[in-house]
Amino acid sequence: MLKIKALICALLSLFQIGEFKIVSAGKTQTIGVNRFMEYQTFEGFGTSSAWWSQNISDEDTARNIARMLYDKQTGLGLKIYRYNIGGGEADNPDCRIGDPSRRTQSFLFFNEKTQKWEYDFSRDANAVRMMRLAVEYGAEEVILFCNSPHYSMTVSGQASGGLKEKENNLPPENYDAFVDYVLTIADHFVSEGIPVSAISPINEPQWKWGGDWVGQEGCHFDPDECMALLERFAVAMKARGCKYALRGPESGQLTSDYWEYLDKFFENKALAEFCDTYSGHSYWMDNNIAAKDEFGKKMKADYPDKKFEMSEWCELPLKIDSKTVRSGMYMANIIIQDLSLMNAVSWTSWTAVNGDGLMEFTDEGLTVYSRYYAFMHFSRFIKPGAVRIDTMIGDDNGDLACVAFRDGGQIILVIVNNTGEERKFDFTGAHGNYEIYLTDGTHRCEKYSSGKFFTGAVMPPESIETIVIG
Repeated sequence: MLKIKALICALLSLFQIGEFKIVSAGKTQTIGVNRFMEYQTFEGFGTSSAWWSQNISDEDTARNIARMLYDKQTGLGLKIYRYNIGGGEADNPDCRIGDPSRRTQSFLFFNEKTQKWEYDFSRDANAVRMMRLAVEYGAEEVILFCNSPHYSMTVSGQASGGLKEKENNLPPENYDAFVDYVLTIADHFVSEGIPVSAISPINEPQWKWGGDWVGQEGCHFDPDECMALLERFAVAMKARGCKYALRGPESGQLTSDYWEYLDKFFENKALAEFCDTYSGHSYWMDNNIAAKDEFGKKMKADYPDKKFEMSEWCELPLKIDSKTVRSGMYMANIIIQDLSLMNAVSWTSWTAVNGDGLMEFTDEGLTVYSRYYAFMHFSRFIKPGAVRIDTMIGDDNGDLACVAFRDGGQIILVIVNNTGEERKFDFTGAHGNYEIYLTDGTHRCEKYSSGKFFTGAVMPPESIETIVIG
């Protein structure tokens, strides 16, 4: 009986592993895909509104951008839109932020006639219109996030941080005012039919924020201060019957130096009802395979029933020419790392439209970058509900990167050829029809090849391919 079971397992393994041989000069590599070794269920890709959406005043341009980002047929088909609830520095007479594009307009303003703080939801009109257009074109989730409390609530009177570094700029007596501010805005948009799925009131709390550096809105919180504020949100959300989730703390660094935020977040019983997902940014971890793998293993070992979302990334600092395929390849490698090593259930870019984004809008018009097409290799094909499955690269030396998902009867495989050499594929163990989509120096996520029982295809040097099988 044991021998029969062993034989059955061996036969099953032959069907479970689809192997794809990649042949180059003097070298053969093998990519194995195990469709029954499953990991996270994917929830969606997205992008952020900051700090560009307020600058798109032309409605036709705004509509075209929304279509390119969210339309499932002609665009990226993104699911998540992150709207920035600003801290009001555009209205602050004592603002110290030098870059006007990083000063936000708030719905809360001081009415000189009544001498009271009041809400006006006609404010931040361009950014709100972009949010509505994103929903019109296909965004299914809107996450409302803050970089700082409103400047009127802070110790310094500014939303750019405290007057000293690493000081909590929100006094405890104003915690409830900030909670009410965010929930009032969230409930307003919910009442208007905006699909608000979550609020995220804290951003990168571990950074020093303030002092002599005031490059953007931000607020420092140590781990205990962070949880105390999030607890206030959870209590208020329960009292109001809020249907959206509470996310946090948008950690700016995910290495072990900052795991105190992670541990206190998931171990806080008051947060458990509204928080099942830890939000973090993979800045400063580019190609740090060991650190990302360590984070993924910690999540699996300590919090197996919780999730991680990668809520912000861009190339930081921007060094690669955004118009070249290498820029797109770089981003594709990061997405693969975050999905496969950190088991991210969602992945959101920062930002959509500016020099380090997916495209850029200037007086000359809209320029689409290679990163846009790199993103398309994932977002157009890996849909919410798809399950990541195991992959293996034989003789891996970093030349190739890949990730695979199973969606019903289909296998979606994204591969990056990081070398300057052409690669030839010879598939074995794969069944059904296939389609290959290519981005390289001349192609932009275009269908490159299709057929049945994949053999003899070529992957050009410095390229990205999405292969759909089944």
